[in-house]
Amino acid sequence: MRDVMIAGISQLPVGEHWDLSLRDMASRAIEAALLDAGGALRPQAIYIGNFLGSVLSHQANLGALVTDYAALSGIEATTVEAAGASGGGALRAAYLAVASGWVDTVLVLGVEKYTDAIGSVQEYAASQALDYDYESTAGMTATAQSALLMQRYLHQYGAPPDALAPFALIAHENAARNPNAMFRRAIRPAAYTSAEPVADPLTIYDIAPYADGAACLVLTAADTAPASLPHPPVLVRGSSVASDRLALHDRDDPLAFDAARLSVERACSQAGILPGDVDLFELSDAFSIYAALTLEAAGLAPRGESWKMAAGGAFNLNGELPILTMGGLKGRGNPLGATGVYQVVEAVLHLRGQAGENQIPNARLALVQSLGGPASTAVTHVLERR
Repeated sequence: MRDVMIAGISQLPVGEHWDLSLRDMASRAIEAALLDAGGALRPQAIYIGNFLGSVLSHQANLGALVTDYAALSGIEATTVEAAGASGGGALRAAYLAVASGWVDTVLVLGVEKYTDAIGSVQEYAASQALDYDYESTAGMTATAQSALLMQRYLHQYGAPPDALAPFALIAHENAARNPNAMFRRAIRPAAYTSAEPVADPLTIYDIAPYADGAACLVLTAADTAPASLPHPPVLVRGSSVASDRLALHDRDDPLAFDAARLSVERACSQAGILPGDVDLFELSDAFSIYAALTLEAAGLAPRGESWKMAAGGAFNLNGELPILTMGGLKGRGNPLGATGVYQVVEAVLHLRGQAGENQIPNARLALVQSLGGPASTAVTHVLERR
């Protein structure tokens, strides 16, 4: 297996892009990533992470659409769908293509146009991450499901109602200094505790907002990469995907994110490190409870105690293990199928030393994990600055 490096990155600001179509956002992200890589690399394939294009944008066959509009016709083009982990899944496919020697240079595009529909159509589309026959058809939504998980967590571990507040506070504080974030304002603890429940005990501060976005990566083989690349190379040292039972009620322990645990273990094993060796962890905080359960699944906090560590500052930018360093899904916004690519872009910025006011000093190793649903699918990558 060859070493694979990330040579170029790009991201559009996350938000409501009423004036841009799915193809517009995709082509802009591709052009910017190729330019960031120096403009000389020519991709032989593109892997696209998208979740809801066929429902909200009424557009499938994104490979042909995107390559045509971005003047890349003729190259291999494939769409990867794994709900909120679609972008991470696209990176996994691209990594394997380059590492195996099948191609030398590929693009990874994450794109989602959530505002192509409104209201109940959006809610119906997002609920496709759940089990249709046994969950969503009965009216279950991801928000309601996460509220049940949070209720169970607070009860099982005797935690106070505002136990998960630190995760929202960390996300919003870090997003305030991210020019591409949807919400660029920190919040105070009092704002969290006084917020009305959306689905008890979840409030608006526990739920990442769905949004539009496009981000892109240029991957290339380290042994064939030009010596004149404009940025310090970042290598993909570990890559893993794991899955769990789709319906939450079928799991032996709903508070055990087993797929998240397995994918972290396998990616770190491949990289020859332990999870605690990394300098930052970009995890999925689509809901605050996901952040808590992910940290515990990864072995970075004892079960039932991640919120205590968060309250003590362990996961702040200057803490033992910074998380959500550019705002996470909560502060930056959650562009669903594109989120996994945004997470990697943000990690690469730290490893390059280009994360601005949020820069983690001397960052060398990053752990990035994307979740499809409540860790029904988990995609994890380990990145290293060469």
